[in-house]
This record gives sequence, structure tokens and C-alpha cells, in this order.
Amino acid sequence: MTSKERFLATIERKRVDRPACWVGMPDQTSLPALYKYFGVSDMPSFKAKLGDDVYHIEPPYESDTASAIYAAFDWYCRGNVDKVNRTLTTPGFFADSEDVSEVDEFNWPDPEKYMDPAEIERRFAALPKDRASVGMVWSAHFQDTCAAFGMNNCFMNMIDNPELVHAVNDRIVNFYLKANEIFYKGAKGRLDSVIIGNDMGTQRGLMLSPDLIGEFVLPGCRLLTNQAHDYGIKVIYHSCGSIVPIIASLFDCGVDAVHPIQAKAAGMSAEELKAKFGDSASFVGGMDTQDLLVNGSAEDVKARVRELRQLFPTGLVISPSHEAVLPDIPPRNIAAMFEAAEML
Repeated sequence: MTSKERFLATIERKRVDRPACWVGMPDQTSLPALYKYFGVSDMPSFKAKLGDDVYHIEPPYESDTASAIYAAFDWYCRGNVDKVNRTLTTPGFFADSEDVSEVDEFNWPDPEKYMDPAEIERRFAALPKDRASVGMVWSAHFQDTCAAFGMNNCFMNMIDNPELVHAVNDRIVNFYLKANEIFYKGAKGRLDSVIIGNDMGTQRGLMLSPDLIGEFVLPGCRLLTNQAHDYGIKVIYHSCGSIVPIIASLFDCGVDAVHPIQAKAAGMSAEELKAKFGDSASFVGGMDTQDLLVNGSAEDVKARVRELRQLFPTGLVISPSHEAVLPDIPPRNIAAMFEAAEML
């Protein structure tokens, strides 16, 4: 099978020669050690050396205040969004708002002004044709809504002033729907999947109740998922932490797989998810980045991959349990993960 065929079959829980394997998005600070270990000098060579089945692609976005679409909203009106050190807890533009009419006072960006169709075309043209592609669109409307108010203010307003939270969230969702439309059209059928994500979990459980998630998060999830499906694109839904009570709801919204199986979070081990969902659900992740990949030996890593393959002969894209490989993971363990995943 080609990598593209293997990835799509894994997501669809069809028979595969071996499970698809994805390194995720290594953090910039991890790249020097990874490149040195594998004897390469750039990301395409690194992924080719690994035998990575999946190539990620980010939507181009350049505005006066942001150089990444996930940092498009200048909630603090500082003129430059820090895409690395952003926080959801700092009081944002709507921290003191009380009336829905105030939503129009924010300078809402228009993605059409800041997304270059020619650059979208260039990025897709550079992708290997036999590898699966995943668009990192994120569309993190829940997290952006939290940042728009400051998380504490947002959560209180969900109870005291839900109409205002809905109004802000709806504007954010519409921004992402328009941005994704531009990206999907520019892909011209070359995009296999996207990651849409909102972090809703802690190590022990959800940040807020399933009912509030059902009211404020899942409607946007459904809209964004349906849009991607209209273009024939698979949806991988991301949330860090323990999100067991809402996983079934995400699948009910139409998502094709859940990412990243944060292995050490409560109830999120591959064994527990397999017991709960059987062969009816697909996942991405499973390789623990809190302990195993950081502290384990290469043999420990290979042994865990073998266990995951036994649990999920298909339906699991083997990948680190965080989308960004951090510098504390020894490159030898990344190599071991791929070596065990790629054995026929």
C-alpha cells in the first residue's frame, strides 16, 4: 500500500498491511537534534528518512498582526499576536462586555485579505503525491472564545450571559469557515484530512461540563466537520487531556478520528478506549510523550508499538500523544517508534 492508501484505510478501519505512522509536528527546538541523528538538513528529508506516512500542511496567513491563522485574533489590541506565548487566561477584548451589541466593536479580521491562493497552491505542489496530507487548520473556536474574554470570564459568561458568548463564538466560527473554504478550494482535491481542535481536557477530566461543551463547542465542531466532508476531506478532531465523556459526541458530530490519545490522562489509554469503543472508532496517537518516549529505552518504545498494533490492527494512526515532539524526546525513540510501526 502507498502511505496515502494506508492512512485512509487506517482512518476508515479497513484492512491495512501495517498501521499508518505519523511523527506529528516536531517543535522547532527539537529539529537540530533530530536532523543530526537522522543525518538530514530539512523537514522533507527527515520525513523521507523516517518513512513518515503523513505530511502536514499549514494554511498560509499573513496579516498586520499575525503570521499564523491560529493567532489571527488580536484580543489584546497590541498590534502583534505572540503565537508562541499566547495564553487563554489573560483578560481579552470582551472581558468587561455585557451586551451583544459590543461584539461589533472588535476589529474582526477577514481571512480573504490575508490568505494567498498562490501560496496555497505552492504548498500543495510541494507535497509528495504518495503520502497522506493533513491540513493543520485547527479552527480552535472554543479556545479563541476563551481568549476573547479570558478563560475565567468566558466560563462565567457561559452561565450568566450565554447570548454574548454565543455571539463571539459564532463570529469566530464564521471566520474559520471562510478561511477553510479558501484553503480547501486552493487544495484542489489534494488534501486528505484536516486537524480541527479545541483543548477541552485536563489530566483528570474535562475543563467544563459535557452539557456546556454540547452547547458551546459541538455545534461549531459539526459545522466545520460538515464543511470538510463536503470537500471529501477526513476530519481528525484534536483535544489534549482526558475527554472520555465527550468522545462519542464528537463522533456523533461526524469526526472521523480523535487525536491524540493522551496516554497518561485519565481513561485515555489505548486499552481503555478500545474497551469502550471496540472497532467502531478511529484514533491518532497512543505513544506516550509524558514518560515512555521521554524516558523509555528504544526497546520499551518498540514493545509499546507492538502492543498498540495488537490492540488496533487498524483504526489507529500510531503517533506521539502530543502533536509537537519536544526536545526532551531522544531521537532514538522516534526512530524506534517508526521501526516497530513499519514492520510487516
